[in-house]
Amino acid sequence: MAFDQRRMKKSVTAGLAALALLLTGCGGANSNTNSATDGDSDAAAKTVPAGVDTNTVNYALPPNATPNWILPIGVAGKMATHNSSIHQALWSPMFTFDGSKGEMAMDTETGIADKVEYSEDGKQVTFHMRDMHWSDGEPITTRDVEFWFNLIKANKEQWGGYKEGRLPDNITDVEYTDEKTFTVTFDKVYNQDWLNSGQLASVRPLPHHAWAKTSQDGKVGDADRTEKGAKEIFKFLMKESENISDYVDNPLWKVVSGPFTLGGFDNSGKVTLEKNENYDGKDAAQVQTVNLLPFTSADAEVNLLRSKGIDYGYIPTSLLNQQQQFQANNYNMDPWEGWAITYMPYNFNNPKMGDVFKQLYVRQALQSSVDQSTISEKVWMGGANPVYGPVPQDIESHYLSDTQKNNPYPYDIEKAKQLFADHGWKAGSDGILVCESAGAGDSDCGEGIKEGTKMELTMMVQNGSEEADKQFAAIQSSFREAGVAVSFDRAPLNSVLNRTVPCEADSSDCNWQFSYFGAAGSWYFPAYPTGERIFATGASVNFGNYSNPKADELMTKALESNDPQIMQDYSALLAEDLPVMWLPNPVYQVSVIRDGMTGTTQDPTGNFFPQRWGWNK
Repeated sequence: MAFDQRRMKKSVTAGLAALALLLTGCGGANSNTNSATDGDSDAAAKTVPAGVDTNTVNYALPPNATPNWILPIGVAGKMATHNSSIHQALWSPMFTFDGSKGEMAMDTETGIADKVEYSEDGKQVTFHMRDMHWSDGEPITTRDVEFWFNLIKANKEQWGGYKEGRLPDNITDVEYTDEKTFTVTFDKVYNQDWLNSGQLASVRPLPHHAWAKTSQDGKVGDADRTEKGAKEIFKFLMKESENISDYVDNPLWKVVSGPFTLGGFDNSGKVTLEKNENYDGKDAAQVQTVNLLPFTSADAEVNLLRSKGIDYGYIPTSLLNQQQQFQANNYNMDPWEGWAITYMPYNFNNPKMGDVFKQLYVRQALQSSVDQSTISEKVWMGGANPVYGPVPQDIESHYLSDTQKNNPYPYDIEKAKQLFADHGWKAGSDGILVCESAGAGDSDCGEGIKEGTKMELTMMVQNGSEEADKQFAAIQSSFREAGVAVSFDRAPLNSVLNRTVPCEADSSDCNWQFSYFGAAGSWYFPAYPTGERIFATGASVNFGNYSNPKADELMTKALESNDPQIMQDYSALLAEDLPVMWLPNPVYQVSVIRDGMTGTTQDPTGNFFPQRWGWNK
């Protein structure tokens, strides 16, 4: 299958056709069909090459995307998509809401709920659970759901999915009718698709009978029903999660509900999933073993791919002109499109440059110095598209404003130079801009910026991506032309994420200025692409501490209304206000899949579903 950008856009549009219906209120929580698909038909229709072990799938993780967290409650620095996909394979959620079957929709086949019903007034949601069991034979009941809610409620400040006023704050009651039925009551009516994709999809029964204790030898009880007890249990689970080398032998992680058990998990990031023979849900594993393979670089992965050591891998876009070589080795090529945006946060609290970043004219000048179109076409070889705002824009949707679509800050070095000149900056003898007019006047550098401040920037960038390296070389060159010096601090993806934290100016971890973690897209949205987790004031993954009361107001309204104009207003506002530096959004990856593989329909939200991978035997 030849890589074709027109095909890429067409397939994403088709894959999200149902999304437009769902999010205009034409779909409901119980109107989805869940028929299984065989994945990419071109790969599935072909014969499995001789010598392939059809009991195993070897899957390549993105470069430096090392799994590093086992507890199925995400915390800051451990929120990468590959972690959550592994969690989902081991501990089934109530349901998922994703595009893993070719359309954005609720998928109850993945999870433990077989029915989800909203009340007439829209404030209550009732779940009915399947008759399923933990891998040790104990039944999965509403007590396991209560255990999850108790841990989340008592430890919400540590939960990566938390935003003040949202789950669990917006739940007024959870009623457990019996062992298989419970009802969640919210404080008001919310957009149902946001609830499904952004809130309720987080609910995951956890094994109360095995985890509700404070030590390995501790007695299981009901301590989680008190705030103190839930905090102590969570502290214990967090501590156990930090010991990666002990994951396989730790009895906690042997009790699972998903289609796999854990067969291996080492410090290098290699994870082995083994078929859960006791799984009694609707989404059983199709092969005995799945190996998730880590790589320090795309080159290392491609070398193994060329030697046929990978069944499901990827190539960098720079190798798109070599696709015939891979096809000759019995591989099928398929771009993995993402419902995503790519960006680089400004650290508005950085003690050296935070006050500089707070000036809109500075952000406008810097954004005008990024030639996204050329970078997308030349560096990413057409495997990326420009991003001009907070809403995914590779696909037409009624959330996207004309302002964002039409790019309010096209590449224009002369405009960038003029913006700096108009605000008191002048090039020094080395060509680097220096603030010569301190103050808050219209022609001054801006409040908090001291005279003599140099426009010298440091960008923390994930390594392992040839395209990202070339992208930032281009940015460094164009910024230098505008009078801005750029240096780089390169590190593995997990290190970049761990160091990119919301911070106060006087804290030791606030020395970062920019952070790039977008070689495969920076943020993958649920079906309803609101930005309250990344751009709302005080949000847990609003890394740069951006704050705009109008944006907060629009994000709140978007969660409580089906009116698309609200999302369009939000799109326009943040496209113009530049909470981050917008950068080209790559496809998640250009997948290279061995002939004969089935179940490889690729989810635009970036999750993977290893239980569906199999072979056309």
